[in-house]
Amino acid sequence: MTVLVVTNDFPPRQGGIETFVRSLCDELPDVVVLTSSSPGDTSYDSELPFRVVRERTTVLLPTPRVTKHAVRLMREHDADRVLFGAAAPLGLMGPALRRAGARRIVAMTHGHETWWAGVPGARQALRRIGDAADTMTTVSSWCAEQIAPALSPAAVRRMRRLAPGVDNLRFHPGCGGEQVRKGLGLEGVPVVACVSRLVPRKGQDTLIRAWPRVLAAVPSAMLLLVGGGPDRERLEGLASAVGVRSSVVFTGPVPWADIPPYVDAADVFAMPCRTRRFGLEPEALGIVTLEAAAVGKPVVVGDSGGAEDTVRHGETGYLVDPYNPVAVGVRIAGLLTNPARARELGEAGRAWVEQNWTWSHAGAVLRELLDV
Repeated sequence: MTVLVVTNDFPPRQGGIETFVRSLCDELPDVVVLTSSSPGDTSYDSELPFRVVRERTTVLLPTPRVTKHAVRLMREHDADRVLFGAAAPLGLMGPALRRAGARRIVAMTHGHETWWAGVPGARQALRRIGDAADTMTTVSSWCAEQIAPALSPAAVRRMRRLAPGVDNLRFHPGCGGEQVRKGLGLEGVPVVACVSRLVPRKGQDTLIRAWPRVLAAVPSAMLLLVGGGPDRERLEGLASAVGVRSSVVFTGPVPWADIPPYVDAADVFAMPCRTRRFGLEPEALGIVTLEAAAVGKPVVVGDSGGAEDTVRHGETGYLVDPYNPVAVGVRIAGLLTNPARARELGEAGRAWVEQNWTWSHAGAVLRELLDV
């Protein structure tokens, strides 16, 4: 029972959705992937245990040409199950793939479908996607609440939660943090890490604005910003303007396979993510927060969208107001000055992730939905 995965989000491009879709492929017995092109994809694909077919474009859209290509792949690989890595807009191909022989169609939703649900035109398109799929999945309870009003009653009844898991073999205490600290010259100092693309929604600027308060309590503390992105120049300028540039380390882009040691290098993980664009750009979940918890780190996370699902407030870390640098700084400083409390939260977070956020569970749910 071959599954055709149609997705615009796939490594070597980095991001939470890319990690989610790639990891689910390992949970399926037979897969062929249709996706877009990105730098370094030829080398990356050559190491995979399944076939990846890439369109020459950097963005995959449900055009007639792409739809015909998907149909050809279905027939070539005898694939009668289809997984859309992101429901909108690729799920609009659902009716055509059904006519081509798809017996089961699952359309995954993440964060951007929540604004589709609130925008005329896009809302109607999302309804068509839901009607064409056997199941539309959501990553968090918040996403389900936002998307459901745009769907037909029948599609709502078929909705299921499909949350990502964490690879505990890669993300665990002691997975390489000492080497990262040594390489970056951070040995023997308190480190707060944010591992994410440098974009406004992730809140790295809030961390920088909070940093003077952190330094007032812990003068030797260092802020480690892991990842690349279009916001780097602005963030570097902000760090200089606030007077903390010497206490902020920018790593630049880090390959997905090399991320765990950077998380392990931290004493505290912080990502004060926020909802932007009048509610149209939220944090759908935040798998990196769960990965940090798996490494045994206390987490400080912005209260945005479904991010609350990734932290048990006061037990594994804290939800904070992402627009309040003072509150963020107070939480971080409190953890750095109370290592015993930080360790307690980190240990609880690891136990919680090990019990509730596994890829084997996510895979079991997906296999049930696809009937494989």
